[in-house]
Amino acid sequence: MRVFVTGASGWIGSATVPELLGTGHEVVGLARSDESAAALEAAGASVVRGTLDDLDVLADAARATDGVIHLAFKHDLAFSGDFLGAGVADRQAVEALGDALAGTDKPLVIASGLLGLTPGGVATEADGHEPIDRSLYGEGPSARHATAEFTLQLADRGVRSSVVRLSPTVHGQGDTGFVASLVGLARAHGVAGYLGDGTVHWPAVHREDAAELFRMALEQAPAGTTLHGAAEEGVPLGEVAAAIGRQLDLPVRAVPDAEAEDHFLWLSRFVGMDSRASSEVTRRTFGWDPSRPGLLDDLAAGRYTDGPA
Repeated sequence: MRVFVTGASGWIGSATVPELLGTGHEVVGLARSDESAAALEAAGASVVRGTLDDLDVLADAARATDGVIHLAFKHDLAFSGDFLGAGVADRQAVEALGDALAGTDKPLVIASGLLGLTPGGVATEADGHEPIDRSLYGEGPSARHATAEFTLQLADRGVRSSVVRLSPTVHGQGDTGFVASLVGLARAHGVAGYLGDGTVHWPAVHREDAAELFRMALEQAPAGTTLHGAAEEGVPLGEVAAAIGRQLDLPVRAVPDAEAEDHFLWLSRFVGMDSRASSEVTRRTFGWDPSRPGLLDDLAAGRYTDGPA
């Protein structure tokens, strides 16, 4: 299969591209810079130059290939506080891809998120499928959930659409996301912090296990399918803080709610979300068997703490 991948040189894309190539697929990767293009070509992929805002480029590439995996997201924009801008850009990109693939029965697999899906409960693949509220178009995690539901509805337009809901911690060597940010904050404050009693849970998945799941969705997922990229149902953030503290030789303490924004900065809106998630249906249906190290194992191995922040 000739596959168009957005975000192909990003954190998850740079694992998904070799996963696809290693299983016999051809890859056409979207690249917005010379550096990204060179990395993709070195990996054995073809390159389409453009950005997430180049909707005609996205549509043309989708039409010219046998399927699409959409991984790109403006994380830098979102993490700067502009969740609206990131959400709008993502939705417009998915709309362009969906229009291009309508009536073809080609696969469109997109990345979405598990964080905040069922606060305080254990999210299953059947959860979170309420009618789309367009007022949530750009409201943080809700924006990605709404775009995911839009993607699933493309099944009615002849697209073999599926959504991989990812854990907030897609971890491994080189990760610059949530856990790396927690490590950086611990270094900056001289203390590894957590909210409340430390029992807020986040699901977790290793980057290579996530890449394998995207490939499985591309190859197997029926139209309108939701998959969960959660190798671990929920890792307590108190234990994450303790692991960071051990690695950095720093004290570990609870951060009072009144100090949360000062301590966690942009992460303050996420570290209080208890978001456990099951992947039982995904494993049973697709034979996904995540086998890479868990999040606490990666922390204990120094994946986030060896070397400079």
